[in-house]
Amino acid sequence: MTGTPRSRLFLDSNVLIGGFIGEWGLDKGILSICAARICGLILADSVRIEVERNLNRHSSRLPSLQSEKPFRAYREFILLTNPEIVGLPDLETLQVNRQLIRHEADLPVLLSAMAAKPDWLITNNTKHFTPAVAKKTGLRIATPAEFFRSIVKNI
Repeated sequence: MTGTPRSRLFLDSNVLIGGFIGEWGLDKGILSICAARICGLILADSVRIEVERNLNRHSSRLPSLQSEKPFRAYREFILLTNPEIVGLPDLETLQVNRQLIRHEADLPVLLSAMAAKPDWLITNNTKHFTPAVAKKTGLRIATPAEFFRSIVKNI
């Protein structure tokens, strides 16, 4: 594909994991539009680390002949998408911005998204990535379903 993708998507780990482990669903749909480069993928190191840890945990429960399948799909996805990488926030940035989100484990993800300035932060974690967090940070936060409903409205 030539040119720049229309939208840059920052995916939370739960969307990536759901896309690789689930049989079907909207998480897979999000991964598909990134793999087709309809949208650009932003991958934060904090998300990458969590995805790889969870894929490893999931793979250990699979029969040995299937245990490499999620990792193979993940590696192929990274090659297809050629993501924009966002590094880990430094300790001082984490401390200064601690009040932005209730769940401390989500802070590196949130700060990485803020640094990347995506068009969308896509997550299934509506418990922590709330409308209040979106308002504080200026990020457009949506679930995969909300994202798809929004883009269909604009067609």
